[in-house]
Order: sequence, then structure tokens, then C-alpha cells
Amino acid sequence: MIKQLNAPILAALIAVGISACGQTDTPAETTGADLVFTNGRVYTVDPDRSWAEAVAVTDGRIVFVGSGTGAAGYVGTNTTVVDLKGRMMLPAFQDSHIHPIGAGIEASACDLNGLNNLAAYRSTIGEYAAANPDLEWITGGGWSMSVFGPGGAPSRTIIDELVPDRPVFLTSQDGHTAWANSRALEIAGINKDTPDPVDGRIDRDPETGEPIGSLQEGAARLVSKFVPGDTAETRQQGLIYAQNLLHSYGITSIQDAIVDRDALETYAALERSGQLTLRVVGSIWWDRERGPEQIEDILLLREEFNKGGLLRPTTVKIMEDGVMENYTAAMLEPYLIPSGSRGIPMVAPEVLKQVVPILDKAGFQVHFHSIGDAAIRYALDAIEEALIQNGQLGNRHHISHIQMWDPADIPRFAELGVVANFQPLWAYADEYVTELTIPFIGEERARWMYPIKTVQDTGATIAFGSDWSVSTANPFPQMETAITRKSAIDDSYPVFIPEERIDLETAIVAFTINAAFVNKHEDETGSIETGKLADLIVIDKNLFEMEPEDISETKVLLTLFGGEPVYGEMSAL
Repeated sequence: MIKQLNAPILAALIAVGISACGQTDTPAETTGADLVFTNGRVYTVDPDRSWAEAVAVTDGRIVFVGSGTGAAGYVGTNTTVVDLKGRMMLPAFQDSHIHPIGAGIEASACDLNGLNNLAAYRSTIGEYAAANPDLEWITGGGWSMSVFGPGGAPSRTIIDELVPDRPVFLTSQDGHTAWANSRALEIAGINKDTPDPVDGRIDRDPETGEPIGSLQEGAARLVSKFVPGDTAETRQQGLIYAQNLLHSYGITSIQDAIVDRDALETYAALERSGQLTLRVVGSIWWDRERGPEQIEDILLLREEFNKGGLLRPTTVKIMEDGVMENYTAAMLEPYLIPSGSRGIPMVAPEVLKQVVPILDKAGFQVHFHSIGDAAIRYALDAIEEALIQNGQLGNRHHISHIQMWDPADIPRFAELGVVANFQPLWAYADEYVTELTIPFIGEERARWMYPIKTVQDTGATIAFGSDWSVSTANPFPQMETAITRKSAIDDSYPVFIPEERIDLETAIVAFTINAAFVNKHEDETGSIETGKLADLIVIDKNLFEMEPEDISETKVLLTLFGGEPVYGEMSAL
């Protein structure tokens, strides 16, 4: 029977001789769409950025976008008609840089995310250890570097007081530093004579040279290799947790920023069992301890797991530097610290120029992690070399994070066809910026932190991603910060570089059609157009009718994945 009729649809049906009960003069069923959404404020994100009132869906695809009257022709005997009651519908969001499996696992481990002081860390670590007496290692993470001041270097003695008898290994919120207790350092054989790895740093007591317990970048691997690996079941449960959370935020497509065989097998297992309800592009990790010979292994992974389904491991992730807060982001000019360091280029620029053209020719998209202005330049130089050697192959290389820019490199994104993949929630003046970054680079360079509007004005494609669990996966606070350049949580922070504020349309586009462009399925998703997959969301407010400072309070009411609800219920609208 026809369900949930609204006044415009009902009037149109009566006009063609169909009663409110769905009866006609003949008892035969009438053909119609599976779903008709009407009486909505539908922001299509099509090329004209047009609005509509109604959307019809059949077999998981959009078959009509337009007026409520026009939608009446798609209502049949078995059509479910949903009255949106003026609510806003959007294409489902896509996240261009995220770590769902690890974030899901971390949520069930010793989770320090959301805590903002040492007392809370002490309490959580102690309580978790006491509640899990049989765990061989205490693992987890999410601690903030700003709690420990410049350099973000917490001491092992803090954890030793809480867990003296078992190894503890906790990663920072941004994933670039590890915090270990004395037992973990002992198991790893780390002492004052242990040399720093080429891509990291062991923080040491300045007087004794003994390791203090914080391990920056590649130095964390000295301990992590001794941590028991996650089981297949743990990874799958982590992904299921993450997937449910992402759907609650209206996200149905992602680019997983780091995948290896274990991660790919996790996605594949969920897809085989029918539990995967995400479209996933996997960024295969580039091992910095190996050279170009690993490309053969990367090709084999793509061949094995790229089966034309929801999982497509068609990208290679190259981490080119660290982060500014611990002075490992690669900079063109030195940090304002005694050592005069310029950070750590994780992959030598000449190696980048060698391998990126090979990956490009093999049809891979390259996904760079570049924080500092030198790392951004090295990535651009490597992409330019690929264009010189191969021509434009349409692989849509993108550089993520892109925090600190040299203005000379800003036009190069548009010139080279490189997507600027920002994590917009970071573009405000929190303690990471005001206490851990600006004092060590100076105000002049700080002007070019997260220059989203300037990059957009060059004509470059802007896409957004969360980097969850580094920061929330919820797109609404991310959009609010990009528009206001202020915290979406704490109004006490000042506006950060106001000239880099963007408008709402740009923010929506960056999480929809432009993210779909990065993921190479903009012909199927990213906008509400006839023929595309019905990945749709309904939200509780019209974003265009509210103050920018309130956007973060928006809630998703319904998320559809290929026309099927994966969050919320249509009957509850």
C-alpha cells in the first residue's frame, strides 16, 4: 500500500484517479519507484548547486529529482512515500582521510580521546589496567601533546606509578608520538645507548641521556613491534563499531588513509558476509624502510583485493613528514629551537621523484601526508616529475593535512591537478597552534597555516577528511570551523586568520562531490542526480538557514546507503 502520503502527493494522486487508500477502478498494481521522498529541502550539489522538493529511488538508484508534483508519477501501489516535512536532504558525506579500523579498536582499549588533563589520563589508565588484569600489554591512545607542553614529551614515570609490572604503550591523539612505561622500554631494549632511527627520535633526559618514555615518529616502532597484534575478530569488531558511528554522521564513503594486508582482509571479510556498508578506497601503506622493490607487492595487493565491489585498494599512501608540534614536520626554514632542526623528511625527495612516476604510470593514485612547507613542496615536485614523464593520466593525486605552506607553492595545486585534502577541524587557534606551533615558527610563517580560501581561489579542488581518530569524524563541527575559523566547541578561542574563512557551499562540496572526485566515483555518488546511487542523508536543520556557529549542533536523522537505511528510520521522520 502507499505509505505516509502528504498533501501535495495526495492531491496529485487524486487528480489521476487514485484514492487515498491506493485504490483505482481496476485492482491491478501500478508500477512505481521503491521510495519517494517529498516535501523536502533537497540540496542536490549538482553542477548548478540546485534545489529540489522530491527524490525518487528504485533499486538503490535515484530515478527522479524535482518537484513534488513531478514525483507523483513515481508513486505506485507499493511505493513507500516519505514526507520530509521541510527537512533538508543532502548527498551522503564522504571522508577523504580517515583511519576507521584503528579508531574502532582504540575505542575499546585504553581510550584517552576527549580527555584534556593529566589527572584524567592517570585515572583512565589506572582504571583500565585494573579492569583488565589478564592483558599482557596495556594499549590504546588519544592523549594530547598540549597537556605535556612544547615538544609533547610525557614521562614514563607517570605510567610506572600506575602500572609498574606490565608494559604500557599509548599513542598520541595525532598518532605521531608514543608514550611507554619503563617495562615497555625494557622489553624493547631501549636505553641511553640506543640510537635514534632515521625517521624518528627517542626523547631523552638532557642530563643523563636516558629515554624519558616518549617516542617520536619512527622511534615508536622500536616498541610497537613487540606489542601483540590485533586478531582478525578484533579488527572486524573495530570496523563494525566505526562503520556504525560513521553512518550516524551521514558518511557512506571513505578513503582509509593507511591499509595493509590485515586491513584489506578486514574489509573483504565484512563485504563477503554482507556487513560492509561503506564504499572504501584503501591507501596502501608505503613502507619507508623499503625502496621501489615494494611496488611489486603493492601491485599484488591491488590485484588480490580490487574485485569491483565496495573495496578498492587503488591508492598508495606516502607519509612524507611528521607534525609541527614535535618538530618533525619537514620545513624549508629551521624551527626556532636550539637545535635549528628543519624536521624529518620521511622519504628523501630524490626517492619520491623516482617512485611517484612509477606508481602513477601503474595507475595508482598517490595520497601524501605532508604537514610542513618542505614536505608539501617535495610532494608537488614528485607529482610534477610524474606529469613530465607520463603526462596527465587522471590519477587524482592528493596531499593531505597541508598545514604550513610556502605561498609560492599555493598555485601549483591547480596547475598540476593536485587535490588539496584539508582536515578543517584543525584550522583554529587552540593550544596546539598557540603554544606548540607558532612560538617555534614565528608569526610570519604562521599566516600560511591551513590557507583553505587562498587555495580555493586559485581554482584547485578542495576536499575534506577528518583523520579520525585524531579528531572527530563528524562533518558538522569540521564545516563550522572551516567557515568560522573558530573552535566548534569553545567560543573563547579567537578567529584564526579570518581571511581564510570559506562559505557553507564550499564546505558541503568538500565533503560530498569533491570527496567523491578524490575517490573516483563522482559519476556514482557525491550529488543527488538521476542515475546516481541513492546514498542520501536527512538532517534536522537547514544548514543555509542557521548561524554558522550553530552548524556543529546539526544531527543526522537518516542515512541511506544504496537506498537502504543504515542509520535512523524512515518511519520516524
